[in-house]
Amino acid sequence: MLVSVYGSAVFGVDAQLITMEVNIDQGIGYHLVGLPDNAVRESNFRIAAALKNIGYKLPGKKITLNMAPADLRKEGSAYDLPLSMGILAASSQIKAPSIGEYILMGELALDGKIRPIKGALPIAIQALKDGFKGIVLPKENEREAAIVKGLEVYGMDSLTEVIAFFEGNQSFSPTVVDTRKAFDQQLKYPENDFSDVKGQETIKRCMEIAAAGGHNIILIGPPGAGKTMLAKRLPSILPPMTLQEALETTKIHSVVGKIKNQGLISVRPYRSPHHTISDVALVGGGQYPQPGEISMAHNGVLFLDELPEFKRSVLEVMRQPLEDREVTISRAKFTVTYPASFMLVASMNPSPSGYFNDGKGGSSVTPFEMQRYLGKISGPLLDRIDLHVEVEPVPFDKLSDKRPAESSEAIRRRVTAARKIQTQRFDKINNTHYNAQMSSRQIRKYCPLDEDSSALLKSAMERLSLSARAYDRILKVSRTLADLQGQENITNDHIAEAIQYRSLDREGWLG
Repeated sequence: MLVSVYGSAVFGVDAQLITMEVNIDQGIGYHLVGLPDNAVRESNFRIAAALKNIGYKLPGKKITLNMAPADLRKEGSAYDLPLSMGILAASSQIKAPSIGEYILMGELALDGKIRPIKGALPIAIQALKDGFKGIVLPKENEREAAIVKGLEVYGMDSLTEVIAFFEGNQSFSPTVVDTRKAFDQQLKYPENDFSDVKGQETIKRCMEIAAAGGHNIILIGPPGAGKTMLAKRLPSILPPMTLQEALETTKIHSVVGKIKNQGLISVRPYRSPHHTISDVALVGGGQYPQPGEISMAHNGVLFLDELPEFKRSVLEVMRQPLEDREVTISRAKFTVTYPASFMLVASMNPSPSGYFNDGKGGSSVTPFEMQRYLGKISGPLLDRIDLHVEVEPVPFDKLSDKRPAESSEAIRRRVTAARKIQTQRFDKINNTHYNAQMSSRQIRKYCPLDEDSSALLKSAMERLSLSARAYDRILKVSRTLADLQGQENITNDHIAEAIQYRSLDREGWLG
């Protein structure tokens, strides 16, 4: 008897329908074809044990299972559930007339329990596109999949429950999630607040500018100056995620298996990988490609502490994602693309000793040693960072000040107002939502300068030997400064302040 059941394979952040044809005929053997990997090939052992332990059996006949399309590699243990249900239906051990109306995915334990899978959200989205009535998957993944409207989602604890569902022996209700209500309920901000930061008013100003325009920023200062503390508080002043951004972020975390029945992710991600990370772990890839840290930080913040300590190869592979806001990974038979629109926040010491070469911190390194230290970060990478900011240690009188500092909520209101201006500006432009994402053509359109501002910028370009990319960065930051003040035109003051935030381009900075 021939039976078709349906599953799904995840490639990148999207899914593709997989048809599993199960044929049982005279003879003996178990033949699984369709480019399965080792985890899929081992499914017959899990299936046989699970069936026996719940009172069924693996038929002693010739079982042929074809996973189509046959030229697409199948990986993972999530095909256990559809394969086992196909075997039961094809061997007439159960009657499941509606099995072809649902997508089935789940890993089987030897006692018949169903374990969670990765990528439930993109699988549910594709199931809806393909016209399926619903999806049956592990209980732990039900809220994640139920985000998709118009699809019946059934979360099951065991293979026994799945059999009862298809045979109609037990009544089950689909999981329903009010996406908007869940989004509003989960919408919250990190516990880290800028009201905890004493002093550092200039750095807070830079953080506000970075958040308002989505700009990348690097903090340069000695140990203990507060670089990490400031970086951790940046997400608290970013504008709330839109529902679309929340769905995009949830989709990526679903592929990695980091949802844990949480449902919709409504808080902007904050990722802080260790400096020993590999380039594959940072940008994604591997034998079976998975999203890396920069994709996990999509719509959020990626913090790289002690930037010069990262391997040069790791930093260089970030250059293209910083520009294109996506990562493309190519293999011989397929190509996957992961979104990577994140704010880069980096920190570093000003010298190998950890201190500025100004006589205050005890640094005795030569300008050559400082230049070699800074040389660990390539010029093209620094050019892609809009704001270079020096962080000085906080003096005692500021640390002991009892007056509360400005809260993240107050700063976030100004940031959100500036972002609204940018949303209106780029409303009809695809893939551009805030100033940091502007292309060269958009910069010319939205960042016009008067004669005085143009002369000031020309003088800075010549004196600091800035690159064309640094020129664009200054204009983008100037546009954000104008938006924060609600001004339509960029002025001299905006250009002058933006130039100040190019510390690593200034002559004499190395001492």
